[in-house]
Amino acid sequence: MAIAYVSHPECLQHDTGEGHPENARRISAIEDQLIATGLLDVLRYFDAPEVTADQLLRVHARAYLDAIAAMVPESGYRRVDPDTVISAGSLQAARRAAGAVVAATDLVLNGEMESAFCSVRPPGHHAEINRAMGFCLYNNIAVGAAHALEQHGVDRVAILDFDVHHGNGTEDIFKDDNRVLFCSTFQHPFYPFTALLEPAENRVNVPLQAGDGSEEFRAAVTDYWLPALDSFAPEMIFVSAGFDAHRDDDMSHVNLTDADFKWVTEQIVEVARRSASGRIVSTLEGGYELRSLARCVESHIRVLVG
Repeated sequence: MAIAYVSHPECLQHDTGEGHPENARRISAIEDQLIATGLLDVLRYFDAPEVTADQLLRVHARAYLDAIAAMVPESGYRRVDPDTVISAGSLQAARRAAGAVVAATDLVLNGEMESAFCSVRPPGHHAEINRAMGFCLYNNIAVGAAHALEQHGVDRVAILDFDVHHGNGTEDIFKDDNRVLFCSTFQHPFYPFTALLEPAENRVNVPLQAGDGSEEFRAAVTDYWLPALDSFAPEMIFVSAGFDAHRDDDMSHVNLTDADFKWVTEQIVEVARRSASGRIVSTLEGGYELRSLARCVESHIRVLVG
């Protein structure tokens, strides 16, 4: 299969400061793993373009975008909240991260690539219409999904989020849009401590408890995600690929293994084959223990490659 790997060196310029878990070493660890295993040679590399203002305005308010731009310091750091840091290179990195998902969407929907993985930072799924939080500035996956809907005329997209933290921003952006099915698993109660919304046709939230592992995660996907996806029949699938539910990652208390991330990717690929002509765009969200992150991203991409 033709698989795109979309990234950009400027994603490394988002400097979060010493000791911050979301740092440039994440991207380096992934690429080192892909080089060492020879997998990078199988992929088609694409430089991520900068996202445009119009593309951002599909999911974020103009006042919010102006406020974030005004916060960028000439040097040093500025905190949006206790977790979210902005430095001189942050906004440029965020433009590349969101632009990567747009470019990947174009590549897949134009038939140049069957699927794509975006190895970018900062992550995005916590960013709401009017708010940055949880390490996230722009909601990368939402920007890509909105591009598929508005630019390419796709009628139904699914966003699947297996990060250990709830993708509150993505849910916030699409909660009233029945063209989007949002399926997520996440530890609860846990950051970002958003209230669980009532069930809806376009939302499948399956909370996991601290200490849950493979059995509970796989049951959540099998019993809740897959029936909803088969009923919805998405024409394209977007994946918020967070690997921080791994048992080696101390950012959470869920105990998934390498095999679980391989398994869930296999389920996603099968759904994409049934209804979406195999079209998948996946982008990096969480995952902060570098060794497990690198291994699981490698496995995730190998399943996409087939």
